[in-house]
Amino acid sequence: MNIQTIIKMLTNAGIEEREAKKEIKMLLEHFCNYTEKDEILGHPLTEEHLKIVEGKVKARLSNRTPVQYIIGESYFMGEFFKVTPDVLIPRQETELLVTKAIEIIKENNIKTALDIGTGSGCIACTIANRTNAVVLGVDISSDALRIALDNVTRLGINNRAVFRKSDLFSKIREDEKFDMIISNPPYIPIGTELEPEVKHEPQIALFANENGLEMYKKIISDAPKFLNKDGWLIFELGIGEADSVKAYMNKYFEGVNIIKDLNGIDRIIYGRLINK
Repeated sequence: MNIQTIIKMLTNAGIEEREAKKEIKMLLEHFCNYTEKDEILGHPLTEEHLKIVEGKVKARLSNRTPVQYIIGESYFMGEFFKVTPDVLIPRQETELLVTKAIEIIKENNIKTALDIGTGSGCIACTIANRTNAVVLGVDISSDALRIALDNVTRLGINNRAVFRKSDLFSKIREDEKFDMIISNPPYIPIGTELEPEVKHEPQIALFANENGLEMYKKIISDAPKFLNKDGWLIFELGIGEADSVKAYMNKYFEGVNIIKDLNGIDRIIYGRLINK
């Protein structure tokens, strides 16, 4: 048994070689404390290392559990966040969302933000950690909020990112106003066939009615009541949803812009509240 044999186990199961090598690296670091530095210095992998990783890969492939759930954490914008099947695994597309939000926050001296569907809290925590804004993260799932609270405690920013159970705006007081509302809402149309790994993630955070547009419509229509003057709304987009979401946003927001991801897909949309 060697590391190439273990990588082959993953590629034979249909996982791309680049992703397979990344997963092996994650498993070695987490369970064997064997890092890239050890590899550079020529420290050999022991039989014990190989046995541990082989066991984790077999567990991973037995029901296609994402490696992040096996490890119990996921890397997002320079930090490790605790993840369980109660929350979505943070993705690169969401880093684009947070990067743009941070840019807007700094340019406009934004003080308060609301993160709808906070999940692991990775969006709320990262914004609070990298800006002067205080962020309220809300989620309908109590289990997800427990993970978010663990993550904010890990980062030591409990007074900067706070969390509350709420179905969208249901538990937001009428007198609470924000300078920005940010969301990576459920946007996969119901009935869409998913990869085996994605099926382990919380379905409530993935799927939406109305061809994936349900949550965008609800958030857009209510957002003006909870935004300060010149407040911002920013979303992550599902594939093929940009034009429809922009049409809804144009009713209440101006300067609506769309940003493409690295694959050329319309991925982020944002605009500023029209003040009448």
